[in-house]
Amino acid sequence: MATHANSGSAIVLDTKTGEVLAMVNYPSFNPNNPSQRIGDRVRNRALTDIFEPGSTIKAFTVASALESGLYSPHSVIDTTPGWMRVDRHVVKDERNHGKLSMTQILQVSSNMGAAKMALNLPPNQLWSLLQRVGFGEISNVAFPGEQNGVLVQRSSSQSFMLATLSYGYGMSVTAIQLARAYAVLANDGVKLPVSLLKLDKAAQGERVLDSKLSRQMLTLLESVISKRATGDKAQVPGYRVAGKTGTSWMVGRGGYQVHRYTASFVGIAPVSQPRLVVAVIMYDPQGKAYTGGHVAAPVFERIMEGTLRILDVPPDAAQ
Repeated sequence: MATHANSGSAIVLDTKTGEVLAMVNYPSFNPNNPSQRIGDRVRNRALTDIFEPGSTIKAFTVASALESGLYSPHSVIDTTPGWMRVDRHVVKDERNHGKLSMTQILQVSSNMGAAKMALNLPPNQLWSLLQRVGFGEISNVAFPGEQNGVLVQRSSSQSFMLATLSYGYGMSVTAIQLARAYAVLANDGVKLPVSLLKLDKAAQGERVLDSKLSRQMLTLLESVISKRATGDKAQVPGYRVAGKTGTSWMVGRGGYQVHRYTASFVGIAPVSQPRLVVAVIMYDPQGKAYTGGHVAAPVFERIMEGTLRILDVPPDAAQ
């Protein structure tokens, strides 16, 4: 792979029906070759492998803050001096970003901004939203070995755990859960069952987010794809795209592994009339670039561009 990742997964989800249009894993195998039907190759990683999602969760942290009524899309969070101590631990950004708007928190992927919001909300506010969009539960596609991930409810005394949850640590997800959660934002706040089979008509969905909130989040997430933001390499020519990058440390027997990461990008297009969600997960990229914006976003761009063309979805970006 160009990213030199050890493995990876990608999912293309139809936001209007819940159908999985494509699902791929690397390394792959030939089911007709008995010698390849052993070991890691035969896992459907998109359903069986769990990982800490990192900053892709910040979209739902911001949504949780807006849903609480304590914040608006125009709220400003002071992240000075770029770090803070929480329960004898430290939460920090790569540098001091100072005062950030909600848009900027997503654009620069600020841990400080996300954590400050989460700590200012009722303890169960963020957990409730994450649970409603499908984290911590299997997608019920009836595929053997599918994992439900981990989403633990936190108490008010677990401030550091709540802070880290706001930027995607202390929980685990599968690639299909991540795609389904973003499909809720794309589908006007309605969660649809996921299907590996072609459907004659869309299944009955469940409203889990307010439609106005979902539209606000699409606008905020579209800013992540702009120049100088973390998701600029996910731009698809001719189309408006909304999405979020994620980079998280990989976990081993001794805890977090030095210089080993999971890089991800989840995006929605076209923003004007969302049709597709594409989630790309790259495990353990070995090159100099290892972040979701550098490793996963370019793969997302190629998959999304090709899929939009195949489905003949009209462009919606201003020329």
